[in-house]
Order: sequence, then structure tokens, then C-alpha cells
Amino acid sequence: MPIYALGDLVPSIHPDAYVHPDAVIIGDVTVGAESSVWPTAVLRGDDGEIRVGERTSIQDGCVIHTTHEHPTVVGDECVIGHLVHLEGCTIERRALVGNMAMVLHRSVVHSGAIVGANSVVLYDQEVPSGALAVGSPATIKPGRARIEDILAGVETYVARARRFRVELHRLA
Repeated sequence: MPIYALGDLVPSIHPDAYVHPDAVIIGDVTVGAESSVWPTAVLRGDDGEIRVGERTSIQDGCVIHTTHEHPTVVGDECVIGHLVHLEGCTIERRALVGNMAMVLHRSVVHSGAIVGANSVVLYDQEVPSGALAVGSPATIKPGRARIEDILAGVETYVARARRFRVELHRLA
């Protein structure tokens, strides 16, 4: 798997984390226990730090970057869907960011919140705890996010990572 130091910026990946061989991790990046980083995801910690908590999935094709002033922090037990772009933002624990969504500089997705697929959380925007944010730009919708759905996604990807660690074998 392509994991790179950039000068003195060296990734730290917990031994119980799973990083797919086609993911790329560069620089000041930390990945916590039982977290997973899937094919073609890129975590590039060249301008600042990226922190991924425990039991969090960074799914296929995600791009995670930072700004000089703002790290990107993803908490424990989060689901970051396919093709998501995170940059200089905070995703608190047990949150879900749907496929192809973007969360931009200085934004915060609070615990238990869901950002819907294809949504854009703009600069400095906050998604309250337990809220559902959808659209471009994202707006808060009535009702509550279902924590059970988020946790089901967490468990699915923790189990999937265990399977891939044992059963994935390159053929060509």
C-alpha cells in the first residue's frame, strides 16, 4: 500500500486498522484502531494534520486534505461514504457523510448527524448533533438522523475490514 512520509511528516496507522493496497496516505495522517481506508482513497496530510478516529470507514475514492490553518478531524465510529471530499473540517463521532458529499473549511458535522449524498457543507457551516443536512448548499431538514443507521454502517465496515485483511489476494 502506498504510505509515504513527506520530510519529517510520517503517517501513524494503528496495527488494527485496515488500509487497502490501492489507498494512498501521505504525511501527517493518523488512522485509529479498527478503522478502514478503502481503494483509491487519498489522505494527504501535507499542509496540516489529518486524524481519523477508531472504527471509522473512509470509503472508496474519498479525498481528505487540510488547510495550513485547519486540520481535518474525523471522530470515532464515523462512516465517510464513497467519493466524499473533506477539507479542513471536523466530523464528530458517530456521524455519517453520504456518497459524493463535500464538507469544506472550518465546518463541523456534530455527533450523530448525517450529511446526505451529493450535499455540500459550505465553509464555516455547522450541522447540529443528530441533524440531517442535504442539498448544495446543505440545509438542515426536519427530523432526526437515525443513530442506528450510522452504527449499522460502522459495524458493516469493521467486519468487512476484518474479512479483507484475511481473504483479499491480488491475482494480477
